[in-house]
Amino acid sequence: MTSVGYVPFGITVCGIEELGGFCRVGVSHVLSILDPDHPSPPAFGAYGEHERLELRFHDIIEPQDGMLLPTRGDVERILEFGRDLMVEPRSRRHLLVHCHAGVSRSTAAMTLILSQARPDRPAADAVAAVRRIRPQVWPNLRIIELGDALLGRNGEIVEAVRGLYRARAAADPDWARRIIDAGRGREVPEPHPAG
Repeated sequence: MTSVGYVPFGITVCGIEELGGFCRVGVSHVLSILDPDHPSPPAFGAYGEHERLELRFHDIIEPQDGMLLPTRGDVERILEFGRDLMVEPRSRRHLLVHCHAGVSRSTAAMTLILSQARPDRPAADAVAAVRRIRPQVWPNLRIIELGDALLGRNGEIVEAVRGLYRARAAADPDWARRIIDAGRGREVPEPHPAG
């Protein structure tokens, strides 16, 4: 859990295997993003009273046979959930967002929720806040693109996320190759020729 300073709620991003570690931190809202055929995690039985939105789509950015792509409607629901959080008493606001590994779909959703909560701040601040609490962040580009358009940010969130991709790909070329192999090459920066 962390408070990022510029949003009036606590935030947590994690994967399914980590959910049990957050049942006693006072989570008020849970955004679950799961593959369509994955069972709901049983860990939520220990969370006490909380609001929960469960979305189901695959972690892809382009259409693939037999897989469910994140839609504009999914992202609209993410943003609506973020707005609902803001009507809770300030002392009760703690948002946990998870997907399977806590790396892609969840970090994209949290980036958009933070960007929505503080439209007066640069999108890079939201990306940096998510990276501080989840260093392995690699937001799903399709979710980011849809959210950027819905929030009227004119590509600002997309560009901030592309900066993160560049930094992570430079630090870990093997990770970038795995992203390409997963059919998400559009997220990986083009290599620049030496010289």
